[in-house]
Amino acid sequence: MLEVGQKAPDFCLPNQDHVEICLRDLKGKWIVLYFYPKDLTPGCTTEACEFTEAMPSFEELDAVILGVSPDSPQKHQKFIEKKELKITLLSDENKEVLKAYGAWGPKKLYGKEYEGVIRSTFLINPEGKIVAVWPKVRVKGHVEAVKEKLEELKTKN
Repeated sequence: MLEVGQKAPDFCLPNQDHVEICLRDLKGKWIVLYFYPKDLTPGCTTEACEFTEAMPSFEELDAVILGVSPDSPQKHQKFIEKKELKITLLSDENKEVLKAYGAWGPKKLYGKEYEGVIRSTFLINPEGKIVAVWPKVRVKGHVEAVKEKLEELKTKN
């Protein structure tokens, strides 16, 4: 897992509309980059809906919200339409970005170990540095915690 102070690994991934989104194109903005396991599952839906609800507050803070999962752009499109999401979802089907950020690794469910997405969030500053990390995210209260951290960091600048 990447740590605070490290440069955020660059990436280019397709969004739900098959448009390539690259980190380098977002320089100068704050970025909330969150990794989640799967579209249309309970925890992931709650997280995406809460980020959508909070989007106006993040936009006021000059922040972009990007959700990343191994699901295809088509699945993201269905997720967005079904749940009326306003955030951008990126597709990392080959898991390269998930691995680069340390958001892919061993997990346990009912005593079984398997490889999967480690729900985590990274706050990246306008210079491309990681300024906050939430490893192993619990969905409840998470969006609010990210917003508070962003507000705190912006008032320091």
